[in-house]
Amino acid sequence: MTAFTVALVLVVAAAGLLRWRRPAWYWLAFGVTLAALRVLVRYRSVMDACGLTVPPARWRLSLARATNRPIPEPRPPRIRRLRPTRTGLVLRLKLRPGQDVFDIAAASDRLRHSFSMFGVTSREVRSGVVEVRMTGYDVLKRVQMPAETETRAMRVPVALREDGSVHYRDYRAIPHALTLGATESGKSVYQRNLVAGLAPLDVALVGIDCKQGVELFPLARRFSALADSPDTAAELLDALVARMADVYRLIRTQQRITVGVPDAEIAADIWDLPDELRPTPIVVLVDEVAELALYATKEEERRRDRIITALVRLAQLGRAAGIYLEICGQRFGSELGKGITMLRAQLTGRTAHRLNDETSAHMAFGDIAPDAVLAAIQIPAELRGLAIAGDASGGWHRIRAPHTSLRQAVNLCNRYADRTPDLPELAHFRPTTGTATELVPSAKAAPATA
Repeated sequence: MTAFTVALVLVVAAAGLLRWRRPAWYWLAFGVTLAALRVLVRYRSVMDACGLTVPPARWRLSLARATNRPIPEPRPPRIRRLRPTRTGLVLRLKLRPGQDVFDIAAASDRLRHSFSMFGVTSREVRSGVVEVRMTGYDVLKRVQMPAETETRAMRVPVALREDGSVHYRDYRAIPHALTLGATESGKSVYQRNLVAGLAPLDVALVGIDCKQGVELFPLARRFSALADSPDTAAELLDALVARMADVYRLIRTQQRITVGVPDAEIAADIWDLPDELRPTPIVVLVDEVAELALYATKEEERRRDRIITALVRLAQLGRAAGIYLEICGQRFGSELGKGITMLRAQLTGRTAHRLNDETSAHMAFGDIAPDAVLAAIQIPAELRGLAIAGDASGGWHRIRAPHTSLRQAVNLCNRYADRTPDLPELAHFRPTTGTATELVPSAKAAPATA
């Protein structure tokens, strides 16, 4: 008996230590089993208390009266599957007649308390089927990306969502995006993760960094073109507009609009072209858009109008030509001058890190997801890297990118430097780099995202 007691005390102590220092390990070792049992045991009573049950069918009531049996209890949604994950549980429910997915969403906070989980979110899988994702611990406190992620052309994992799923940047689905964030909010780390995810792909990276290149030029070996001043940026954007026109002419010559060609094979963008004819897709990263929009003299105003006009053209027409925009800034409002709101309307994806004022949050989400505005202004200063990501569909998520140091990003860009395409139209803007440097071991990443 003494040995059993000692072993039990050691197990409890180990579980407590893991829960404090390594919540992910605790969840996989102990938490997932306890949580699954807790959900299954409490399920019916919790659903009844949360108002997520429906009265029994009339025929069951009539049968109970006719046979003098007890009245059937209200019925909760039927559990179709309970699947454990590395961060929580996934509960798939079949709704009863009369129930709605919004009923589950409205009760998410009550379900979180009742099942003793850290977070609960829900989404509709199809008509009548709802997936409830429950997280067992704060997955955004120490971000650990899964070892394996879904890989697809122009789709890269960049962060982790609060429900434990991976947040992807899919350029085929959302061609252009806007990223806002105050100083020291984690915006640069998010951008490094984006470059690190794109580095192994067959894609050309084009950067505009008007802070004399301090953010993007260390990654120059993986960039096909870089600009470090507004004057160079204006010329670079004009070259991209000219390339876009050339790509459209190529698509016109290869459309193959004949009676015998199926509709699905008619070329309307570069992804419909044969592999040997398809131009290299381009991702344009603008580090601080305000530096491109500010001016003090008439000459700078003309340059500014030229830059904004080129960006608007690329945002409106660049998708089919395989040109995608990633625009970053601290603010992005009408005070930056004419054309800015037109450009913002074309940026479907929105990501907002910690912001200095509520107006900036409205700039990011006021026109697409008003519910996300309050979440964006509540990001604490000590949680650098925490962000709100949304799109034109109105949905939004809390995300956090894993900490990636500049040295780690440089090593990745150097490793995949041979995949940097040589674009003749942008040859004048190709950064000059020396010989390949040896990869330097990265320092151990801090647990918190910077």
